Amino acid sequence: MKFKIIVFWSILLVFGMASERPVRAQQPSTSGGKAEKSSGMELPGVKSLRDLEYARAGEKSLPLDLYLPEKSRGPLPLIIWIHGGAWSGGDKADCPARRMLQRGYAVASVNYRLSNEAIFPAQIEDCKAAVRWLRAHAGQYHLDAEHFGVWGNSAGGHLVALLGTTGDVKQFDIGENLDLSSRVQAVCDYYGPTDLLQMQARMLPGAAMKHDTPSSPESRLIGGPIQENKDKAARASPIAYVTPAAAPFLIVHGDQDPLVPYNQSELLFEALKKTGVSVRLHIIEGAGHGPGFGGRDVAEMVNAFFDRHLKGVGGDEKKDAAITHGKAPGQ
Repeated sequence: MKFKIIVFWSILLVFGMASERPVRAQQPSTSGGKAEKSSGMELPGVKSLRDLEYARAGEKSLPLDLYLPEKSRGPLPLIIWIHGGAWSGGDKADCPARRMLQRGYAVASVNYRLSNEAIFPAQIEDCKAAVRWLRAHAGQYHLDAEHFGVWGNSAGGHLVALLGTTGDVKQFDIGENLDLSSRVQAVCDYYGPTDLLQMQARMLPGAAMKHDTPSSPESRLIGGPIQENKDKAARASPIAYVTPAAAPFLIVHGDQDPLVPYNQSELLFEALKKTGVSVRLHIIEGAGHGPGFGGRDVAEMVNAFFDRHLKGVGGDEKKDAAITHGKAPGQ
């Protein structure tokens, strides 16, 4: 039964968006900085640079994909996509953020070590290494190194929330390019866990997932049952790092999420609001763990958020906090 629950979690976290130790950085080695063909979808008018090695963890290569609009003039603001998958699955090839290419953004999609390869903090160390590598190569790829945003869903939402709250936390900056910052300027968090120790307390009635078990995704992430390893669980929780220096946040969550209770987003919203960080929490009534996020209103909200914080379009940045509500398509 535990195995079935784990598989159920992993499948939903990987495909929910279908309805939408030390590491050493290396120079790009797989494609030589040239666009290469792959079995993935090729986008017209886009230079696709796949499997660029941003770091190594022992013998393991850590790659990212970089997508650049061919006709745009740089430097371009960058949106970095971090995939979901219960920290145990998923891949950079599934990158919904590519739709932002038509809006004048460069887009990167990152692979990181999964929990069956290394426990936390390997995942956030890798994501930070990717951010620093992209800054180190901003000139080469015509990126605006001062305007990096991140976007992720579920486990990826957890990691982008950590990126947004740990800009000044040096313990997670491991490897090369340490003279460069891993800080990001905007965070779009789709239904990511934010306080691992509170996951089980606010689950929907009848939900199958049991977060406090030794086999839960969170327990496997930190290397032991979360309630028996509270210090480790707290260290892996974005809410533990909230300060006034956090990046602006857009948080989106469905109120019928059976895997990550939407209270997780409420907790992060309140912590960010209390410290004066610009944050908006949008709750989608009737939406689950991914399904129900395909509405045009959510897409336009994401567009406006990144335009405001990465391009300065749509008004001056304000330290505001708001909760809004919408309905899943068909509700």
